[in-house]
Formats: sequence, structure tokens, C-alpha cells
Amino acid sequence: MSTPYIPTQFHNDSLFHGYKQFSNNFEPEDGVFRFAMQGQPIPSFSLALLEEIRNIQCRIEASGGMIAWQGELHRLNFIVLESNVAGVFNLGGDIALFRRLIEARDRFALSRYARLCIDAIHHSIVDYNLPCQTISLVAGKALGGGMESALSSNVVIAEKSAEFGLPEVLFNLFPGMGAWNLISRRVGSRLAEEIITSGRSYSGEELHRLGLVDVLADDGQGEQALRDYLRGAKRKQKTLNALARVREAMSPISHDDLARIIDIWVDSAMGLDARDLKMMERLVNAQSRAFSRPDVQAQASAGEQTRSASLPLAEVTE
Repeated sequence: MSTPYIPTQFHNDSLFHGYKQFSNNFEPEDGVFRFAMQGQPIPSFSLALLEEIRNIQCRIEASGGMIAWQGELHRLNFIVLESNVAGVFNLGGDIALFRRLIEARDRFALSRYARLCIDAIHHSIVDYNLPCQTISLVAGKALGGGMESALSSNVVIAEKSAEFGLPEVLFNLFPGMGAWNLISRRVGSRLAEEIITSGRSYSGEELHRLGLVDVLADDGQGEQALRDYLRGAKRKQKTLNALARVREAMSPISHDDLARIIDIWVDSAMGLDARDLKMMERLVNAQSRAFSRPDVQAQASAGEQTRSASLPLAEVTE
């Protein structure tokens, strides 16, 4: 039976300190824990970000749903995943790392990376094994594993121009960290396969029509949409928690299922040829150019929303 990787140190230090790859905050009046990814230098799922996410997930679960804040215990009701990077939720897997490990024939390290991904995804799917709701707040690009992580939440809130996509098909791979399971559970396997194999981008508005986004917000209004949702959800918290349990009972996504898929994903990755690896290199270079520009870095530091930090997928496929 598959078992998640659990960090050995997560019990002692303050829940809110010691993280470099994301910022976090607790809003005690509504019981909302928020953590915003800020992966550096590229806003993708680096090993450092994944390990910090696993650490905070396990510490939250170990809290039993009671968060110490300013000398008092408060019940945890909602966990919100978002981003501090302007124009980007998350660009997905660490493509540069994938390429290095494939070229080095390091199957073990690639498998470990994939296992960290599904451990984080599954923890979100099951709401941290707590009576709370997970929520993704998406503004900007959620590609590959970024889309998978967004869909792993109980509720997906997205701005209209948010961009979702699974570009793995561009380098002859498939999204192996939950995409099939998560999309199929919401909209069926036929549409899941269509989305996975298309390689195209979908706006938040499109995915809302398809049923993959729960709450659609006007551009720049994601925060207000979150506040509106929380206000309504607080009044029916027990019902929503019970329905989440029903969903997991009737349409479960088990850790074992995810583990079987990553075995196939690793096999597929290790079988990529020189042409596929060259395409991965072009994608890495496009990411590096997009996020090394001084204007993008300045806007991100200022917290401005901008499309200039986007990943130019069209450039990769030309």
C-alpha cells in the first residue's frame, strides 16, 4: 500500500515561520489559513517549494484543526492556496530538473520528485484529513502541475482571464500528478483526455463553463470573490464538510491510484528521446527569459498584476 512521505520535523517551531518559498497568514475571525507560493527564481514546483509545502501540510494536520494565534486557539475552517507572483499561480513541474534527471538516467530522484508532488496533491484532495475546506485562488497562469494543484482543492476560484493548461504533450509526456483523476472526477474521462492531449490553454471563464472552476471572478476581483464565498460558506460549514466526505466516499482519489500513475509517468519520462528533451530545453529557456527580465522582477516585487510575467508557450512551439 502506498504511503505518503512525511517530513521528520514539523512539530516544534511556530507554524508561521521558517518558510522561504511561500508566505502564510492566519485570519482567526473566519478560521482561514492562507499560503501564497512565491517560488524562486521560477514560480514552478521546485524541490524546495514541494518540501516546504509538505512540511506545512503535515504541521497543519498535526494541529488537529486548532491553530494557536496570539495566545489563543482558533478552529481552522478554510485553507487557501494562492500565489504572490504577479500574473502566475504556478507554472508546474521543474522542467529543468526533469531534463537533468532524465539525461542522468536517475530514475530514483525523478520518482522521489513525483512522490512529493502526489503527496502534496493528495493532502489537498482529502482536505488535510481535517473538517475544513481547501480552496485555490487562481489569478494568472496555472500550467501543468500548477493546474493539478489548483484542481486538487475542494473549491476552485479563478479570475476570468486566468490561464490553465497542460503543456506536457509538447514534449511527448503527460501530466502525471493527478490531472486525469481530478478532471475525470469533475467532468468525465472523455473531456479529461481531450484537455490533456490538446496542449492548449483554457481561460478561467472556459473552465467555469466546463465545470472545472467553481467560482468565476472578474479580473482583479479574485480576493473579493474569495471573501464572498467565505461569507456564504461559514453559514453552511458542517454541510460542506459532510458533502466533502460524501464525495471522497463515492468518488475517491486514493494515494495508491496516484502512485500507480506516477510509475507510468516516470517510465514515460525515462523514455523521452533527444527531440523531446530539446523541446523541454526550449521551454526552460522561455521560462528563464520571461522571469529574468528586470520589468517582470520589479512588477512582481511591487505585487502588480501583469501579463508580462507570462510563459510564452507559442514561442516554444514555433
